[in-house]
Amino acid sequence: MTPMTSVDRADGQEPLRVALLGCGVVGSQVARLITRQGDDLRARTGRAIQLVGIGVRDITKPREGIDPRLLTDDVHALVNRGDLDVVIEVIGGIEPARSLLLAAIDHGASVVTANKVLLAEDGETIFNAAERAGVDVYFEAAVAGAIPIVRPLRESLVGDEILAVMGIVNGTTNFILDKMVTEGARFEDVLAEAQRLGFAEADPTADVEGYDAAAKAAIIASLAFHTRVRGADVYREGITGITPEDIAVARELGCVVKLLAIARLTDDGRVSVRVHPAMIPERHPLASVPGAFNAVFIEAREAGQLMFLGPGAGGAPTASAVMGDLVMVARNRVRGVAAYGQSLYADREVAPMGETRTTYLLRLEVSDEPGVLAAIASVLAQHNVSVQTVKQTVERRDDPLDVHEESDAPHPTAWLSLMTHKTREADLRACLADLAQRDFVHGPVRMMRGEGF
Repeated sequence: MTPMTSVDRADGQEPLRVALLGCGVVGSQVARLITRQGDDLRARTGRAIQLVGIGVRDITKPREGIDPRLLTDDVHALVNRGDLDVVIEVIGGIEPARSLLLAAIDHGASVVTANKVLLAEDGETIFNAAERAGVDVYFEAAVAGAIPIVRPLRESLVGDEILAVMGIVNGTTNFILDKMVTEGARFEDVLAEAQRLGFAEADPTADVEGYDAAAKAAIIASLAFHTRVRGADVYREGITGITPEDIAVARELGCVVKLLAIARLTDDGRVSVRVHPAMIPERHPLASVPGAFNAVFIEAREAGQLMFLGPGAGGAPTASAVMGDLVMVARNRVRGVAAYGQSLYADREVAPMGETRTTYLLRLEVSDEPGVLAAIASVLAQHNVSVQTVKQTVERRDDPLDVHEESDAPHPTAWLSLMTHKTREADLRACLADLAQRDFVHGPVRMMRGEGF
């Protein structure tokens, strides 16, 4: 007999049967909440909710507060049992998650998932299957933990026109950059601290190289602009190259550095989607987002500017979002309806990164000689790069190999910081390549994008 984890209705109605795929940090918290909040869930949905099985890899692993009779390592049999109302998936990855969800949908179950990678890579398959079956797919937990951003884009703002969505959607990178800003620490040191505190995985690649944020950006852009955007469509840069010097220069300009996911309508009606570090002015609402928090800033034509802030990761925040979706799906099941599915009517083109227009901070070390600044201005002009501010710091080079031919004494150099007007990325890249070939430029040119100016 299947163990009950909620209370049956006195009127004899059958409970809604729920299966959970995954019982790690998030899944175990979801299982406990379903068990602990049985009466409240019944009151909120109109039907008792019964957790009938939890699919795991290892059923022998102890899980505090979880009824071991619910555990099974035969996850395919669980989703194919045929009497499920809802399947909650928190195992992540493409496979076997995709096959399991498709099997659940094929048997008439609605789906709640936190799987950003699957939705960004092949969400179309999941959503199309759900539409054919007349069931729900809810995925609030896939984007920003406890922050309600999917539902506002999917429902609350669906009557408006979204112009841009810009957000901090990865808590690990925000924790690292925040520490670099407030303490002047180096990336490697803060990453090690984040790993000790549990904010970063042993292998932090998905976070620090921007893959996690790019998957979320693809989902956000698809919702905001009614256009299928996949993870591969998102331009991506991580934070591993950010130095304390970059942070210090940004501070001198009244800015902070954040890893941003940016989705924006272009002037010609295309969609620009990108993830990269960027300077934002200290006055911008995203600039003050601390630690491992996430925040999403929306610009809509009629509603104007809105911002959503909160914990973006961890068992409890993510489980909160899953439970919210479970209640919504359960309500629909009780009423015998399914929510409106994907809205991808616009079919906009995703613009290449080279067509993106934004501001840039360039930092380059140059020979401190007459005519150099004019030569740099000429190179920039040839590539349609317009400069709005220039700051120069003079110093002496200590490298004995870097000297004038006429003398063995070190020659003076200057660090130039140039802030451009909005410039096309392709033009800026061509300009950087040109500058790198000039004799008066010493070493690589540092570049950082600016947003929110």
